[in-house]
Amino acid sequence: MKQKILELLKNSDDYVSGQVLCDKFGVSRTAIWKAITALKNEGYDIDSVTSKGYCLKLVPDVLTSSEIGTRLNTEWLGRPMVCYESIGSTNTEIRNLAEKGAKEGTLAVADMQTAGRGRRGRDWLMTPGNMLAFSFLLRPNFSPDSASMITILAAVAILRAVEKNSDYPVQIKWPNDIIINKKKVCGILTEMSIEEGYILHVVVGIGINVNIESFPEEIKSTAGSIFSETGKKINRAQLLADCLKEFEALYEGFCKEIDLSSILDEYNSKLVSMNNQVRVLDPKGEFCGTCRGMDSLGQLLVERDDGNIEAVYAGEVSVRGVYGYV
Repeated sequence: MKQKILELLKNSDDYVSGQVLCDKFGVSRTAIWKAITALKNEGYDIDSVTSKGYCLKLVPDVLTSSEIGTRLNTEWLGRPMVCYESIGSTNTEIRNLAEKGAKEGTLAVADMQTAGRGRRGRDWLMTPGNMLAFSFLLRPNFSPDSASMITILAAVAILRAVEKNSDYPVQIKWPNDIIINKKKVCGILTEMSIEEGYILHVVVGIGINVNIESFPEEIKSTAGSIFSETGKKINRAQLLADCLKEFEALYEGFCKEIDLSSILDEYNSKLVSMNNQVRVLDPKGEFCGTCRGMDSLGQLLVERDDGNIEAVYAGEVSVRGVYGYV
């Protein structure tokens, strides 16, 4: 009921009387008062005037189920959701829920994540109030060989959502880093559980630097936030809702074709290294070449000096700019 009251107040330009709320939701005035008090405790500025009712004056930047729920516009992704002020890892939480039988689309969101992980086990540090960490559960019905492309779908979804909310151009560093002004603002970690050649579940974890103002000296040349690079403060709940909406549509389309053809042109137009010199860090041997874009299977095409095209699969291979991160 709290979410429904919040949604009604958001959609009203004037005060809403307590009696109207009672009649609409079939509860007592005491129940309405408790819900309003709970919303105030979460940071909502709600004016209460005798004989007039309640009016929402200010919406805080919070990651609660009520706030996210009023903005969510998906069919199944993010339904249900669990929200935390602080948690070790949203990926771990979704993995645990998956093993207990949670349904596809289940979402975990955290205002602060204390044990987040990036690619190859790197720590993903997070402070409360200015970042966005979330993970969701998928139960795909396709081969494990195709699962790596889910990460690329997520990257495109996030790119679209960030551009929509910031009105600022965003790029991708293959395969899934989101880049603004040559600085990484988002990381994606996809983890898969398989058994006897089929997928039990996939957990997609996303961490976005949203409103961080500055970064430590040792990483500020490569790390940024949406705010630090665009100067625009972003509402995190809206950004999350837009990410989920974009991903749901992309994923449903992908499940029909099981390739990336439908987003290939868009992805390559946003690829930060497109037609630039790159350095491929492969355990089998490092080499340099010219990036010629991604193919429909998610492989990066790198043209060697002799003209041969090498298809690079993400796995344990990293790609960098010849003179730096990008």
